[in-house]
This record gives sequence, C-alpha cells and structure tokens, in this order.
Amino acid sequence: MRWVLKARGHPMVTAKHRTTFMITKDETLGPRGDCVIGVRADRSAAELDLKLKRLAMLGGPVIIRLRAGGFYDEVRAWGHPLLTLSHPTDIVVRKSRFICSRTLAVGANKAAADLSRELVASLRKPTTELEMEIIFSIGRV
Repeated sequence: MRWVLKARGHPMVTAKHRTTFMITKDETLGPRGDCVIGVRADRSAAELDLKLKRLAMLGGPVIIRLRAGGFYDEVRAWGHPLLTLSHPTDIVVRKSRFICSRTLAVGANKAAADLSRELVASLRKPTTELEMEIIFSIGRV
C-alpha cells in the first residue's frame, strides 16, 4: 500500500545527520535541526492513516521515495512491532533500531547525510514542495 505526505523546504535545511531524517509540522527550523528535510508537513506520526500504522507495526519492509525540485531519492527501511507512531508534530526514519513516538521506520539504508545533494539543495527553498511517498509491502525490499 502507498501513502504520500507533503512538506515544504526551508533555508536552514542542511541534511547532515548521519543516522536519521525527519519531516515536521513545525514551520521553523534552527541550526541544530540537521536531520530535518522538510517543514510544514501535512501530517505527523500521530495523524498517519490507521492502515499505514498497522502495516508499519507488522515489521515488514518499506520503501520511502522522496521527490522535490525535480530531484528524487529512495530509502529502504523496516517497520517494527514496537512502533507507536503517536508524535504530534514529527515523523522520523532511522538507520538505527531506536524507537520513539516519532519513528516511522528503522534499519534504513540512508539518513539525511546520505540523501541526494541536489534534492537537499532544492529543499533549502521555502517554495519547494517535498513529496514523501511511503510504500509498505509484504516480502523483501
């Protein structure tokens, strides 16, 4: 199954974090937010579709496709049975197995620092729309 979330770019996007990337409903971003790739997200972890949450909690593979400014990147990760997806503003994808209320997926093959630099550069413009497509499937990624 497939879902699409939308967020916006911000001049402070650096995408230098080596273990995570995040989108947030917050409108602002400070210099310490090096994992944030999008602000003004249309949904938080708590607001995700119930079917998506159930699939994430099955622990299966997920593909996350990121599109912005004519650029594209793809991340492969895993759901986990301990996910709560209850955070009111954020959604995080992690390389590690750490789980908190904002975690969507763990064991990712990419973090913010690994994303296409052209994609990241486009996300420094507030007018850029980020599309985050989430595809949970049964089987291997």
